[in-house]
Amino acid sequence: MTIPPRLLSSSYMNWAKTQSHEKYNLATSGLKHYALANLPVDWTRLAISGPSYYGYPELQTQLAKKSRVDPDSVVAATGTSMANHLAMAAVLEPGDEALIEEPTYELLTDTLGYLQANIRRFPRRFETGFALDPAEIERALTPRTKLIVITNLHNPSSRHTAPAILRQVGDLARSVGARVLVDEVYLDALFDAAPPSAFHLGPEFISTNSLTKVYGLSGLRCGWILAEPGLCRRIWRMNDVFGVIPSHTAELLSIVALENLPRVAAWAKELLDTNRAVLNSFLARTSQVSFPQLEAGTVVFPRTTLPVEPFCAYLRQKYETSVVPGHFFGADAHFRIGIGGDTDMLKEGLSRLHQALVEFSGSA
Repeated sequence: MTIPPRLLSSSYMNWAKTQSHEKYNLATSGLKHYALANLPVDWTRLAISGPSYYGYPELQTQLAKKSRVDPDSVVAATGTSMANHLAMAAVLEPGDEALIEEPTYELLTDTLGYLQANIRRFPRRFETGFALDPAEIERALTPRTKLIVITNLHNPSSRHTAPAILRQVGDLARSVGARVLVDEVYLDALFDAAPPSAFHLGPEFISTNSLTKVYGLSGLRCGWILAEPGLCRRIWRMNDVFGVIPSHTAELLSIVALENLPRVAAWAKELLDTNRAVLNSFLARTSQVSFPQLEAGTVVFPRTTLPVEPFCAYLRQKYETSVVPGHFFGADAHFRIGIGGDTDMLKEGLSRLHQALVEFSGSA
């Protein structure tokens, strides 16, 4: 098999950094920033440098406590993106086969491309609400499969996959000696209803997460990987090449955030509950898009019959409003809306989106 050349960039990340930041930004998938002033930071506890080698012990303890695992099953990482990169790199060699859902977050496929994996896709279908179907994975699975990659909550639709379904995926992976990577960065948006991490379902599971999306704490870059201890040791050593050591000040602030996470979660839940009602009202009154009422999560992925790329450009130019074109997720007839911003901004942005859809459908 011919190994493809390494992919050295991400078109989605370039777009997100340079073209998504309109006045009414509905493209962001996380929550607005949580105010540092709302965390009880003792500035005398902060330091520039510390013993941040293979895990800062106090942070490892906090991450293990949150995840209900032993500290030797946790690898701290710089956000979920680096956590995913490290986890994939630890289990894949160039030419290894990886199965990944479609649609999905582009940076996951970009990373698989960079690692020179042989990428195979299995569908999550709009007609079933983007539900994960183990039968689709089974059809795509081969004896050469080394890794199955899933997002839960699904990015870009926020569809939740229950542990019973994930357990079936684990059985399939085990049948060919593969692992399952579950990106759980949005799972905490279920709040009290969130199940334990997929890591608890069996040794073939690896899960990744961070404080970035659900808690409005993206600047801390506090991410982590849950895996069996032997794999964790391999990942720590691999991170010598990529991350070396983290920002110790960010580690200390992350400990404060984890110690006070119930307070942050209450703020996040109130914001998302309010904003989800605003979004669902928009979905109910807007005939130009199709999507069921959102039950949980920070994003929604409606389908439209309009040409999405020209429409997104029109929306930005005339209405100062941004959504994410669906081609970044492998679904050209869709776009992604994020609901984690300020409520008044979301209301005005959705009003402008509605008006643009009506106008554009008339001109089309």
